[in-house]
Amino acid sequence: MIHTLAVSGYRSLRNLVLPLGQLNLVTGANGTGKSSLYRALRLLGDAALNTVVASLAREGGLPSTLWAGPEKIARSVRLGQHAVEGTPRQKPVSLRLGFAGDPFSYCIDLGYPPPGQTAFPLDPAIKRECIWHGGIYRRASVLVDRNNRLVQVAPGKKGKHEEPVILTKELSSTDSMLATIADPQRAPEMLVVRESIRGWRFYEGFRTDAASPVRIPQVGTFTPVLNNGGTDLPAALATIRMFGDREALERTIEDAFPGSRVEVDSRAARFEVQLRQHGLLRALSASELSDGTLRYLLWTAALLTPRPPELMVLNEPETSLHPDLLPALARLIMHASENTQLVVVSHSQLLIKALEENRMCSRLHLEKAFGETLLEGATLFNTPKWEWPVR
Repeated sequence: MIHTLAVSGYRSLRNLVLPLGQLNLVTGANGTGKSSLYRALRLLGDAALNTVVASLAREGGLPSTLWAGPEKIARSVRLGQHAVEGTPRQKPVSLRLGFAGDPFSYCIDLGYPPPGQTAFPLDPAIKRECIWHGGIYRRASVLVDRNNRLVQVAPGKKGKHEEPVILTKELSSTDSMLATIADPQRAPEMLVVRESIRGWRFYEGFRTDAASPVRIPQVGTFTPVLNNGGTDLPAALATIRMFGDREALERTIEDAFPGSRVEVDSRAARFEVQLRQHGLLRALSASELSDGTLRYLLWTAALLTPRPPELMVLNEPETSLHPDLLPALARLIMHASENTQLVVVSHSQLLIKALEENRMCSRLHLEKAFGETLLEGATLFNTPKWEWPVR
């Protein structure tokens, strides 16, 4: 489980360190940085897929994603005694992402490439990557260290007096060591971290309009994991019924739609979702269901997966749902949190109130001051300790 999430230099997240529990509820007004936090988590996931540089390019490149305020915000500025002014930069441009977990922790540091060495000077270059043991970065706890193009097993891992083991000296500045290097004998922890991050799942919103593929019968295959777009919903529900928690599926549908049950029509090897409701003579097909009903079925398939990941992130799951469905959605989320760590970003006060009734729920309320995202109530004493590797 991830205990600490750290982001520095990404959009409004100038220097944010968050404690994470089993079920995490991220709230805050519009513009406080909830979406930036969600995207920062996705960028961490992209590191294991070797797509972090491409993802930043799609956001407009490094200049568009960096913290736009001053390097430091003086106390006199916070007290209103002086206006916000830029100062000469003391440190290199840096966008840093990291987490501390069990048993390993990881961080990545991106910046500009050296001038004159590339035809794409605004694309980010990976400067540092580290994997270490324990929650707090220390040189003595580093297991695998990447400094620019050099990747090595840190000194002291194999023996107190041994020299570091070099894995490569020629790693491209656009390639993450997690996705590029596979050395199970000398650096098995790198494989563990990579596979763990690759298992993270992100669900941001499902297309449920009249032309959505979800409303059209699809070829059915064994689907233990609903894809990000939800287009394989019928196969995912059929997989839950056959290999997952069928009782939880039936209970979830009954909770949201009393007297109803979900069915999957599999004629001609094409699967179609159907909902049989009390009082009707036939089941309603996916093309007949409302946007809210179909979206709830999508969240059901995502959260009742037979292969729960180590981390699942939901961005505003209440979208398009009637308020009457939100208590049932909250119970579904709480049930899923028994098997996987969850981060839920939400605006809905009804969903927030329902989730907070769970003693395992940790609320992370974001606020903004001088353009910077802050965690409400965070102090020097209750903020998790975090250290970044220096370049």
